[in-house]
This record gives sequence, C-alpha cells and structure tokens, in this order.
Amino acid sequence: METPKIFESEYRFCLLLWEYEPINSTHLAHLCREKLGWSKATTYTVLRRLAERGVLKNENATVTSLVSKQEVQRSRLRRMVDETFEGSVPAFIAAFSHSKQLTKQDRDQLRDLINSYEEE
Repeated sequence: METPKIFESEYRFCLLLWEYEPINSTHLAHLCREKLGWSKATTYTVLRRLAERGVLKNENATVTSLVSKQEVQRSRLRRMVDETFEGSVPAFIAAFSHSKQLTKQDRDQLRDLINSYEEE
C-alpha cells in the first residue's frame, strides 16, 4: 500500500501525533493550539482529513497513527526526488552534497550504504 501524501502543515501535525500518541483528541487540539497556533476547528478538520486518507484513526476520542514517521519521511523524499530530480538519486545526492559539506563520516556512511546494496 502506498503511503498517503501528507502536506507540510499536516506533517507538522503528525510530528506531534507521533511524539504523544496515543493521545486524546482534546489534548491534541490543545497541543496544536500551543505548538502550531491552530484553532480547535482547524485541528479537527486536519484530523478528519488524515483519517479519511488512512494516515490516522480517531476512535473514542483517542488518536493513533496508522503510518509511521519513517514511512512518511521515505514517501516525502521519494516524491521530492521524483518531482525535483526526475527520479535520479545521484542527481539528488550531487545537489545535496553541493549545498551541504559532507563530513568524512557522512561519506563513509554513504559508501557503506552503497556497498550494502551491492552485496544483496
């Protein structure tokens, strides 16, 4: 099953959910007001939309995620590589490495990752 698309504001909401779940929906609305500046109505609208898309469930006023943070991060990154770099991971890494200096440890980890795929 493909991970549902999550927009930026929804992602910030999900970060709160993943940190505090399972969480009472009223408590979540208070957190969203405090951390995101959202009204109660905005929070409940986002809850409903994400539930409809299969990202979370809200049963008996208890909210839990149905997709993990890692799944969403991988999906967002895949979309970004597809849309921005025409699906080219090397082009993405080249652009990223030119915008941020890679440390020796970063380069070693990338080499280890590439080598692990070659061993499969």
